[in-house]
Amino acid sequence: MTADGRGWFQDHHVLSTAEAGGLGGPRALEDFLRDAAAGVCVLAPDLRYVYANDAYRRITGESPDRLAGRSPGNSAKQYLEPAGLLAEVLSDGIPRGRATGPGDGCRTTCVRLEERGTVVGVLCIVIEDPSTELQSELRLARVRSAAADEAVERIGTSLDERRTCGELAHFVTSWLGGAAAVELLPSLPAARTPALPSSMLRVAGAGPVELLGNGELEGAARSAADRAVGSGLPATEHGPGAGTAVLAVPLAASADRSGADDVIGVVVLARVGSPYAAHDLALARHAVRRAAVGVRHSREFAAEQRKAVDLQRALLTEPGKPHPNLQLATRYLPVGGSDLVGGDWFETVRLHYGRTLLVMGDVMGHGVEAAVEMNTYRGMLRDTAAADLPPHRVLRRLDLAIADTVARPATCLLVRIDPARGLGSFASAGHLPPVVFTRDGTADLVDVPAGPPLGTGLGGYELVTRELTADETLLLYTDGLVERRGEDIDASLARLTRVRQQSGTPVEELVDTVLRELDAEHAEDDVALLAARLRPRRSAG
Repeated sequence: MTADGRGWFQDHHVLSTAEAGGLGGPRALEDFLRDAAAGVCVLAPDLRYVYANDAYRRITGESPDRLAGRSPGNSAKQYLEPAGLLAEVLSDGIPRGRATGPGDGCRTTCVRLEERGTVVGVLCIVIEDPSTELQSELRLARVRSAAADEAVERIGTSLDERRTCGELAHFVTSWLGGAAAVELLPSLPAARTPALPSSMLRVAGAGPVELLGNGELEGAARSAADRAVGSGLPATEHGPGAGTAVLAVPLAASADRSGADDVIGVVVLARVGSPYAAHDLALARHAVRRAAVGVRHSREFAAEQRKAVDLQRALLTEPGKPHPNLQLATRYLPVGGSDLVGGDWFETVRLHYGRTLLVMGDVMGHGVEAAVEMNTYRGMLRDTAAADLPPHRVLRRLDLAIADTVARPATCLLVRIDPARGLGSFASAGHLPPVVFTRDGTADLVDVPAGPPLGTGLGGYELVTRELTADETLLLYTDGLVERRGEDIDASLARLTRVRQQSGTPVEELVDTVLRELDAEHAEDDVALLAARLRPRRSAG
């Protein structure tokens, strides 16, 4: 062992001397000390360096050049020798720790190293005072936690993508200040197809309009948005105004099981004052991820509903053809004009002797399942009606046949029109009564006893017969046309009977008028209508 103690470190394979950048040693210990956050140095008994890690040199400002064997410089002494710290530890061997560095911003702990009673050096550990930084980190952690909780509560509260984007814009401005604008692609791009910034449309905004413009992004905001969309990564810019900072974060959500992400939009933030820091970006990205998932869910839900509507409309576009002696008009509207499909259907079945069976039905529930079961009802009704039985007996047979076939009950109204005799024969399985627009333009409800819905197996349907003339129009409909939440059904039907039509109005115009007068575009359920009128007989000669 040398007189300065360095040989002890070499003999015990703790550390060995190296001339450039401090001393090296066994790889595991060297790697540990090099990556440590605390500053670590070893001094020989003559207070010359044996080892110093990177953190020590950073904290103390010690130059790494030819460190081994050199005494600590002036910048390092303020961390090692406050009030004789090293001398005291070397003298009595008692480990000590004291506040050191400028403004006592660090704490140095020194431990004397001995072997068999011989002092071989001193180990010094310098830790930056964690109080200020730790408090700041704790505060930021609490802010991030609170922001994450609030984002869950405030973003994605519905399946309306514009509302979700509005929630995102208001959330980020409430936490980060300034203004925010959200742009979206009109629809989801194909997998791994890059988004085009030029096709983005602003769908939401919050904060001072002047920071991001009213409708279109310009200048620094446009540049940041384009870079974020193109790269899929956040982008920053400096606005034209003094101290204006811009941050753009792409909205992206996993496109498929492959994990590939598609950019579906971008949120652009701008504020006057401090630039956006790392914790601001972390907060914004968390909020954007929630919004992106919400937008994708909205679009996937809408796509599924469109499929159901397409199915429903495909099933309804080809009702059976009535006899030529009957004028007919039909309509189908999804709930509120949206894509939430139900189980409404209408049908016409051509019978013998110039007669036609009119059908209006409503399977309970919504979605593809309701539409599929509606088609089951429709197919079985066609088969049952082919026997040319009176409407109440058709319902009875259908109820028995369908009971073990479908899971959802359905209401149904049947009307057999006999133009030659000028008669309509009615039977109802829990359906609302039809309306006849009379010669003077008024609307009368036809009193048809409502038996149990189809699919219950209970039966018990009654037949009602009424005269029909060529200047009267029969209207069949589903409950979505008249029923409103919180309103008594009698009041709902009264609104329908207040509709007035001039005698001779074409059936197509009559249907449009009824839909308009009852505000069917904003109905709370889907709406199906069927209007029928006898064609006047042409006189011979």
